[in-house]
Amino acid sequence: MPLSPASSVAPVQGQVLKLALLGTRGIPAGYGGFETFAQQLAVRLVRRGHQVTVYAEADRPGLPDTWFEGVRIRHIPRPRWGAASVIGYDWRCLRDARRGYDLLYMLGYGAAWACWWNRRVGRQKVWLNVDGLEWARSKWGRVARAYLRAMEWVSSWAPTRVLADAQAIADRYRALYPRGVPCSFIAYGADLPEGPSQALPDLSPWGLRTGEYVLVVARPEPENHVLEIVEGHALWGGDWPLVVVGDVRPVTPYQKRLLALAGDRVRLIGGVYDAAQLTALRLGAACHVHGHSVGGTNPSLLEALACGNVILAHDNPFNREVARDAARYFQSARQLADALAQVRALAPAEQESLATRARDIVARHYGWEQITDQYQALMLAECAAASAATGAPRP
Repeated sequence: MPLSPASSVAPVQGQVLKLALLGTRGIPAGYGGFETFAQQLAVRLVRRGHQVTVYAEADRPGLPDTWFEGVRIRHIPRPRWGAASVIGYDWRCLRDARRGYDLLYMLGYGAAWACWWNRRVGRQKVWLNVDGLEWARSKWGRVARAYLRAMEWVSSWAPTRVLADAQAIADRYRALYPRGVPCSFIAYGADLPEGPSQALPDLSPWGLRTGEYVLVVARPEPENHVLEIVEGHALWGGDWPLVVVGDVRPVTPYQKRLLALAGDRVRLIGGVYDAAQLTALRLGAACHVHGHSVGGTNPSLLEALACGNVILAHDNPFNREVARDAARYFQSARQLADALAQVRALAPAEQESLATRARDIVARHYGWEQITDQYQALMLAECAAASAATGAPRP
């Protein structure tokens, strides 16, 4: 529930920044990774004394600003332009934020072209998060894919800085656009589950038994390799059922093939949007299969690591960067079947060793406070450099 504005936050030593996060549906988070990221970063920056606004979609004009844990929520109507609605919404947010902020942070490059106006005309610092290989996702048609490829190029000169949440994405960007704007790598974050680790999760809503199922959390899209995972599970033929969390309906040809292939050992339980329930499913799983292949630091993989899951991940640079030696990797259904057999044969001590390593990776590299430290340092440095260059005093 929105709270009243924070009136007594103690400013940090030095600069107090006025920041805006754009490109999300709003907070508190209730949809996806960008919303979770915006909430985690904005709330923590406010606690450190900064003034933060998060732009949120509205179903009608004229809604007043609201507040969440000291973060101002500014409501902007999303136009009804069909497939271009998201682009129009991002443009409206940038237009509204053209004054009053030291730095704008746009999540996603769908409206990268509009960042130029705020940067050049509004003289604002504008950051843009490139969000992995968005143009490679199968949900986009030919025209949309071409547009997004163009926006990736536009992002190399329209903002003042590009942010990537995986080192592999940052390396690719720098190689493709060596004369582009600066590109920085700061990872996505995750929280370790609270409470005693020996407590058994409540799996009664799904009729599952702790430690006796294989879990997949993914949208049913080709780049997430859900079909290959189902095929690999069938080839394995083991006694653990495959539980797929994701909205699988016979809408696309890919989903129809998935439904036709899924036998009685595959449980399609639909989307699970309650964070506590999703954590319970992860904590209770014998292993987590992660098939994503076009994103950067994927939130689902981080959350599986935080839960201490034994992880079988699709073999690509993004997943290897995050999971490191705490996962086993596959590229084909046959390789996944072999990996499942190996996991089924793990001794309890081996399972616990992998779980400890997985949680340690999150604690060392992906804690939200550490991520906020990195963002705050970069924001302060860039805004201080801009002030020094113009000779304008900081408040």
